[in-house]
Amino acid sequence: MTTEAALSVPDVRALLDRHGASLLSLAAGSIRHTLATGQPLTADPATQPPELATPGASFVTLRRRDGSLRGCIGSSRAWRPLVVDVAGNAAGAAFEDPRFPPLRTEELDGLWLSISVLTAPEAVPAASEAELLAKIRPGQDGLVLSEGTRAGVLLPQVWEAIPSPADFLAAIKEKAGLARDHWSPAVRVLRFESVTIEHSNLFSP
Repeated sequence: MTTEAALSVPDVRALLDRHGASLLSLAAGSIRHTLATGQPLTADPATQPPELATPGASFVTLRRRDGSLRGCIGSSRAWRPLVVDVAGNAAGAAFEDPRFPPLRTEELDGLWLSISVLTAPEAVPAASEAELLAKIRPGQDGLVLSEGTRAGVLLPQVWEAIPSPADFLAAIKEKAGLARDHWSPAVRVLRFESVTIEHSNLFSP
């Protein structure tokens, strides 16, 4: 049985240097396959390099030509082979993001596709919100915040839009369905890093 690889940022960069193009092609192929058949592309780990058959966590993001978001779905933990995760999340970003209607064929031209591969998450223990804010690394950390059954995730690249740690934390609370000023001893936070690759014309005619 395969187990999650404890990837560091240099490990992820090296993996994407070797296999990034094939992962982008796989993600685009999964979207096209879902448009044609209603089902995401099935990626067979047995036919892939060992690095891609090992459990890995990814997010797939779609943006329109003007840069606006068109869908984003991902996994904060590595629970299935990376190739399966990328193919499934690509289809999810295109057709299952509840913020958007399912992608239509006429939207493919000009669509930007990016894949973020995550490092293994680590706990950030904090007895107070002030302690947590002091431990967050702006521009570097992605966060998973949870309390009970509620959870929210923000990728590291979100720092580009929300550079303030306090606002970043408030935004992830909102994603978890909590008040922006909420804090309790039951709040749990994990952090991770990611490396992102993107392509702007995978779907162009």
